[in-house]
Amino acid sequence: MVERVLITGGASGIGRAVAERCRADGYEPVVIDREATAGSGIIQANLSDPEETARALEAALRGGPITRVVNNVGVVRPGPVEEQSFADLDLVVSLNLRCAMQCLQATLPGMKDARFGRVVNMASRAALGKELRTVYAATKAGLIGMAKVWALELGEFGITANAIGPGPIRTELFDRANPHNSPRTQAIIDAVPVRRLGTPEDVAQAVSFLLDERSGFVTGQALYVCGGMTVGAAGA
Repeated sequence: MVERVLITGGASGIGRAVAERCRADGYEPVVIDREATAGSGIIQANLSDPEETARALEAALRGGPITRVVNNVGVVRPGPVEEQSFADLDLVVSLNLRCAMQCLQATLPGMKDARFGRVVNMASRAALGKELRTVYAATKAGLIGMAKVWALELGEFGITANAIGPGPIRTELFDRANPHNSPRTQAIIDAVPVRRLGTPEDVAQAVSFLLDERSGFVTGQALYVCGGMTVGAAGA
């Protein structure tokens, strides 16, 4: 039986690269995303809504147990702290944190039955601190904290939980916000020790390692895929 991997927000960007890598690694990716086209095989759901999330997870599990989860979906509501609204906070917490916990809770019985599981939370370099990211950074730091707690609680069942913190990754969203050849974009690149932006495939490579059956002695960790940007940063 082909092992199945649940990937939230897997229709584009990093999530899509993770899904493609999982397929190449011999897994069956099970993608839940707000965006889904006919015939794509993606389960369509607004994951910021707990009830829609529950229905999507029920649909995902009809195909059998899922023992690997990549909590990738997320949203950013940037702005200075005095302009961050409670509505921003509620949305970002629901999508970035609540959804991750709900996905784990839904898949956990199958993992415990199998005495095996792999959970990867997609955090961010912003968890270490980034201007204009109060609510986003808080939730990404929360995903790291969740992974550490889950590692402690679930290790005896053969389940590992880790987090990945991408640095500047060149996605369609990044390109729209940071035009090629602009001084601001070049300044971002110059701040990266390896002198380039990351790619979604760079992040997918790290996810692949953490999902592997042979990575069972790595748990409760935060791996920054950032080209060295976090070296020397507090908490890195």
